[in-house]
Amino acid sequence: MRDRWRVWLLRAAVGAGVLSILLAVPAAWVRLSASPHLRDVDSVPDAPVALVLGAGLFGGEPSPFLAGRLDVAAELYARGKVRAVLVSGDNSRSDYDEPTAMRRYLARHGVPERAVVADYAGFDTWDSCVRAKKIFGVDRAIVVTQQFHLPRAVTLCREAGVDTDGVGHDSSVISRTTTAYGEFREFVASSKAFWDGVLVNRDPRFLGPRESTLDTALQK
Repeated sequence: MRDRWRVWLLRAAVGAGVLSILLAVPAAWVRLSASPHLRDVDSVPDAPVALVLGAGLFGGEPSPFLAGRLDVAAELYARGKVRAVLVSGDNSRSDYDEPTAMRRYLARHGVPERAVVADYAGFDTWDSCVRAKKIFGVDRAIVVTQQFHLPRAVTLCREAGVDTDGVGHDSSVISRTTTAYGEFREFVASSKAFWDGVLVNRDPRFLGPRESTLDTALQK
């Protein structure tokens, strides 16, 4: 009986070791790829557009984390770091519309409506990055999200063909617990990022025809 337990424990240890390696390699890839491109509002180079990724709504309004991202984008616009903002989020059902809520929030915080373009099919980070490139023609951008999410967002957008720097919002001022969970989740999510962006280079859930709305916003 003891021999069986020893074999089981050995197999469990080997399995745990293999799993750790499988998780650690994508996480290291994300960190190393993004490291030269993580900035703050002061140091980030100018870009035509800020890409703001959705992060949930509370009662039809941006969640505190999403509001933090939008505040960063509004500051980038106010400082002349970007000329337009592309808000990318989930509008998969009629009663849930992240991009429209994001546009309204930015308008209340000094960003002209003409400078904000909505992507209604940004269902995850990879989809938002690919659609920014293929649907809206983005070649260079500043991606805006939480600091713990920023390395993955920058890496995926660069894999999608967008020359990307990133500026993050410090969500620890809102919730240390949620931020700690987000940091742990990013370690696991790096594996999906590696799968989406490197191994299969998957198409987003919705692609569709090229849109000119961002081109128009940049010309104004």
